Amino acid sequence: MGCAVITCSDTRSADTDTSGQLILRVLKEHGHQVIRYHMVKDEPSEIRGLIESSAADSAVHAIIINGGTGISKRDSTFEAVDAMLEKRLVGFGELFRYLTYVDIGSAAIMTRATAGVFRGKIIFSTPGSESAVRLAMEKLIIPELPHIVQQLTKQG
Repeated sequence: MGCAVITCSDTRSADTDTSGQLILRVLKEHGHQVIRYHMVKDEPSEIRGLIESSAADSAVHAIIINGGTGISKRDSTFEAVDAMLEKRLVGFGELFRYLTYVDIGSAAIMTRATAGVFRGKIIFSTPGSESAVRLAMEKLIIPELPHIVQQLTKQG
């Protein structure tokens, strides 16, 4: 699958984006192509612009976003992504929070991980910590990505 990866952070750079690098590495290890990789501040208009341009790229099947899903004042990735989703996969957020709860307990309620469809592309939005990215990639995204893309591209 062709993938776009977007890291949303006010504090990281491409050199310190360990979570984004983890996503890139896991995708490549599982035979997927990274078509685009972007670092962006947690600014809704910039995030929306990158989602729109990634979705317009015919080589991109999936957009994986990390960062900005918490509840602090600057965390606005969830609002930017959620407003664009045409269909929501609520099970992604529910399962992610459950798996996180098993690992860290009740603090899992503060994550607003989400997924859904925008212009025929699947979007996953995860927290920015390496452990959260690893969990999302290994337990949810990688196992289901081919099936989701197949469902989105099937005719009829």
